[in-house]
Formats: sequence, C-alpha cells, structure tokens
Amino acid sequence: MLKKEKYIAIDYFRIIAALLIVAIHTAPLITYTETGNLILERVIGRLAVPFFFMTTGFFLITRYRKDDSNLINFQKKTAFYYAIAIIIYIPLNIYTGYFKVDNLLPNIIKDTVFDGTMYHLWYLPASIMAASLVWYLLKKFDYQKSFIILLILYILGLMGDSYYNLACKIPVLKSFYDLIFQVSDYTRNGLFFAPVFFLLGGYISDKEKIISLKKSLIGFGIFFTLMLIEALIINNLNLKRHDAMYIFLIPCMWFLFNFLLNFRKKRLKGLGRISLIVYIIHPLMIVFIRLISKITALKILIENSLLFYFEVCVLSIIFALFVDKIRKKLKSENKNRESLKDRAYLEINIKNLKSNVREIKKAMPKKAKLMAVVKANAYGHGDFEIATNLCKMGVSAFAVATIDEAISLRNYGVKGEILILGYTSPLEAKRLSKYDITQSLIDYDYAKKLNEQGYKVKTHLKVDTGMHRLGFSYQDKEKILKAFSMKNLKIDGIFSHLCVADSYEESDVEFTKLQIKRFFEVTNYLKENGQKPKTHIQSSYGFLNYPEIECDYVRAGICLYGVLSSPKDKTKLKLDLKPVLSLRSKIVLTRNIKAGESVGYGRAFVAQQDSKIAVVPLGYGDGYPRNLSFCDNYVLVSGKKAAVIGKICMDQLIIDITDIPMAKCGSIVTLVGKDAGEEIQSVVVADNSETINNEFLCRMGGRLKIV
Repeated sequence: MLKKEKYIAIDYFRIIAALLIVAIHTAPLITYTETGNLILERVIGRLAVPFFFMTTGFFLITRYRKDDSNLINFQKKTAFYYAIAIIIYIPLNIYTGYFKVDNLLPNIIKDTVFDGTMYHLWYLPASIMAASLVWYLLKKFDYQKSFIILLILYILGLMGDSYYNLACKIPVLKSFYDLIFQVSDYTRNGLFFAPVFFLLGGYISDKEKIISLKKSLIGFGIFFTLMLIEALIINNLNLKRHDAMYIFLIPCMWFLFNFLLNFRKKRLKGLGRISLIVYIIHPLMIVFIRLISKITALKILIENSLLFYFEVCVLSIIFALFVDKIRKKLKSENKNRESLKDRAYLEINIKNLKSNVREIKKAMPKKAKLMAVVKANAYGHGDFEIATNLCKMGVSAFAVATIDEAISLRNYGVKGEILILGYTSPLEAKRLSKYDITQSLIDYDYAKKLNEQGYKVKTHLKVDTGMHRLGFSYQDKEKILKAFSMKNLKIDGIFSHLCVADSYEESDVEFTKLQIKRFFEVTNYLKENGQKPKTHIQSSYGFLNYPEIECDYVRAGICLYGVLSSPKDKTKLKLDLKPVLSLRSKIVLTRNIKAGESVGYGRAFVAQQDSKIAVVPLGYGDGYPRNLSFCDNYVLVSGKKAAVIGKICMDQLIIDITDIPMAKCGSIVTLVGKDAGEEIQSVVVADNSETINNEFLCRMGGRLKIV
C-alpha cells in the first residue's frame, strides 16, 4: 500500500484543480481567443473534477476495511459541507427566483440528490453517492469486476453527455435518457461519472507500485492530445448535450495521477481544505465582483475576462485562508483534548513485516507458498492490519484457528485461501461454504458429519503423526483415502504438525524425523491411489530447523512477526527477521516521594531514598504480565532504563525516573521495542514472566490501540 503521507504533488494539484474549476465558470480567455478559452475550459478544466474524485478515492477507497467507519465519516463530513454550502447560497437562490418554480419540492429533492442547489454543488452529493457505490461494490467484487461495472455506467453517462446528439438518434437510448433527465439534469453525477474515478484512486492506493515519472508523463501527453482532438470534434460536430465526459478522460486521469505520485515529500494537508473552500465559495465571489462593478461603475472589473478570473481566484483564496485560520484556532482546543485520550498503544512496523516476508520467501523451497498464520488477532498484532498488508505484499494463503477469525478476514476484504486449523462445528458448513473457507478435517467421524450437512466445503485433511492432538492417525491410511470420496468435501490439502521441531535434543530430533517420515508415507500412499493434495508440515520452527523439507506451503506464525518463542531457542536457518510490534505508553503523572514512603498495593515497594516516580497508564488488563513485578523489570524513557516498582496493577504501573531528568508528563514509555540505542525484546519480557513469546504477544488486550 502506498504511504499516503508522502505525496505532496497531490496537495499542490488540489489548488490547481480548484483554480481550473473557477476558470470553467469565468471563461478567462474569452476576451482574447474563443478556441483558447474552449481548450482551457472544456479540455484542461475537465481534468479538475475527476482529479478531486480520484484523490478522494485514493485516501478513502480500499478493498481492505475493518468496518464501514471511514465511509460513514466521509459521508457525514461531506454532508456537513454540503449543508453549509446550501445555506450559504440560499440568499442567492432567493434572488434568482429558485423557490418560485413549479413543483418546488420535487425540484429541491432532485437538486439535493443529484444536481446541487447551485450549479457547482453537484460535486458534493456526487461524491457521497459515488463513494458509497464503490465501497459496497468492492465488498462484493474485486477491482477488475467493479471497474467493468463502473465503466459501463461511465459509457452510459458519456453517451448522455458529450455524445448525446448521437445517442438520441437511437430510440431506446433516447427514451432512457429522457427518463434519466427527469431526475437529474445531467449524467455527470454520482452514478455515471464519479464512481469510476473513485475506484481508480482506490486501486492506485492499494497497489504497491506506481507508473514511473517518464512513462506516466508520456502516457498523459498521448491521451491528453487524444482528448483534445476528441473535444474539438465533439464541439465542431455539435454532438454534445454537455461536455464533462470524454472517452480519453479516464486514461488521461490515470497517467496524470500516477505522474503526480512520483513527487514524494511530506504532505501539506491544509491545501485540501483550502481548495474545497475555494470550490464552494467562488460563485459567491463572482456575484460579489459583479455587484461591486455595478455599484462603482468600474466595468473593467468584469469586462476583461482574464482580470475577472484573477479577481475571483484571489478573493476566493483569501476567503479560504481566513476560514481555514479560524478552523485551526477552533480545532486546536479539541486537538489538545483528543491527545489526552491516548493511553497506550501497539506500534506495528509494516516495513519490518514486509522484510520478514521477503526473508522467509527467499529461504523457502521454490515451489512452496507462504501461508501466513494470523490466528489470535495475528498473535496480538492486529489481524486487520497484518492480514490486509500481507495481501498487498502478495500473500494469498492464511491460517486461523476459528470460523469467526476466518469470516473477519473475508469481511476485511482478504481473498485467497483461509484455512481453519482448529475445530469448527459441522453445523457451520453453510457458513464455511458461503465465505469460501477451508476447514481442517480432524478425524474420519468429523469428516462424515461435515459431509452430511449437504454443503460443498473446501478442506485440508490433518494427519496425526505423533502429537496426538487433532488429525487422522497416520496408520489409518484407508480411512484417509476414503475421505477423498466424500462428495461434499473438496480436499485440497493434507498437513500435520511437528511438536518438538524447536528442540535440538537428540531424542526430539529423532522424533521430528519420525513425524516427517510418517507424513510422507501417507502422502505417497495417496499418490499411489491417484490423490495429490497440497502438502504442509512446517510451522515456524519446522521451517527454521528443517528447511530442506519440500512441501507446497510453509505455515509461518511467530517467525512472520520477527521473533522467536524463547530467547534460548537456536535455529538452523539464520534469517534477518525484524520485530514487527512495539508496546508503548506514556507518563501521565509524576511525583516526588521521600525515603521510607511506600508505593502501590500492599505497600510492596518502599523507597530507600528520596525518589521521583511516574505513573504509566498500562497494566495487566492490557496484557502486560503482573508477575513482572519485583523481577528487576524495566521500561525505557528517553532511551534510559526506568525500573518498574511496586505491584503492576490492572490499569497502571509505576516506574522510578529519579535518574532520568528529562522524563516528564507526556514522555513516551517503551515497554517492548526500541528507544534511542536501547531495546526491550518481547521474547525477553515473555521469558522474564515465565512464559513463551507466543502467549505474551497474544495477551495484548483489545484495549490497546494499534498504530
């Protein structure tokens, strides 16, 4: 996924696009050249609105979403701006007689939904409609299918716009457009025009690469030239009803947007607000300047089209800057209040995750695919953040523990195979089939019950090679083969689990080799009987200590997150894996205590000297182990070690900052991760609390925000 905070050209072009919108409504070159003005207004100017749509799509639309909150927030925000704009233009609407038309209520509804109550405000309801349409399309289909649907809508809109006089010669199309124009004055709206550009923006955002500067510039040049020719032909042959939509506008915008993304620098987000205000307010400035010209008899203010254009631009920008300054002052207080809500959080390093994926794939057998294990909320890292980013990295196979975890991934937009490693009630067969989830077959009786439900279900058959947990016994080869004949079960894979692959004890190594031998005896038996399911037996330690095993999948769990289970563990493969997770909080209170004073529950800590202590709002309720109390445990503040003192509480812990003079309220506290030159490893924290890293990471509670 592209890092959206680094594309400054997008923000600069917002202002250019807003000024192009002003140009469309002021005809800047009409005093000097009609053809030049046509090109500026009807060709160059037509890049502006699709650019705004693509920009919104870039920041809003994605195939991967945890819920609908981003869409809802966008709808509310845009509706708010639209309501303000409607109110602003009510006096002007009264002056122009808008409220004196026949069928006033139907007309107001039509304009509010499609056309806008002022000629330029159609953009806002179009944005709401298009965003909603694209958002829900991507819930049902992938980008390719959604694009085809929206392209058909665009073509229908195009024929009712720039090619209307051609389309209306076909009776069926004329009847169709007559019906459309009863509810919307134009087809350049949120149904026909805007959605395809929202989708393109979202697609560019979701993919990993953009078109190079040179290629995008050449592509833009070619398609802009073609669009210019198209516009001149449409104008000369009088084919248009309106001219907002062109055949070559879509490829033109594709290359233009990619061109802009090649310029990387920290964004200036305020330019987006300013451009929106300019867009909304500029017609009012047009009226204001005309009024001043009439009152003062200074006809020069409006007679020279280029001067008139600059006047409108300058006044609109000044007004926008003024409004934005007021907004910043009002929001600064809210921002301060919001910052107080930040208590503790998990910091997820996607760059490290990507590096780990690359390292693991390099060491895997060539034919093998990575199966990312994201059970237990991706080992506490956040299943949404991890799974969706893995999708963008090209990972297409996932493993979870429960059906609810699997369905959550589907709802996030995750495609590909999702294998449930654990038990699922056979009564859930319908949901397994509906969400295209692969279920593990844990024994023969279970397979029979699942088959009897009458739903086609994808499955992987698990073989118990000695762990004696789930799975068909490796000795029951006939039953294993018989399961392949069950008509409702599609057995795509077969797997087992190595129970001591992390150990170098001679007896454990021998047992692991025995498990491997038993597994391949089963797969060879199946091959001899015409069955060739995909195979996997290596989880993290199976892969790191037995990389020579050649299967179709490697199930990477703990190693995917850049850590091991125990600091004592040694592995055959020495991969450059990097921790993905950091756990941080902050100091919310400091106080001085005297020698002899106690701290916390049970007065368990008594100061031996005058000290300065700090309260950190994180405790065992967040998954930080309580038994780390009194074991020389420490955290990092400003790159310095601060001892944890007293008993760790459910919601707070207390640290000694006597020797850290720069520590104060608001200082970041690192409990896991790096701070300056120091690092606290999760595997060490887990070991100190007498557990394995897997458990410690999975304990991270739902109260922790993921950033």
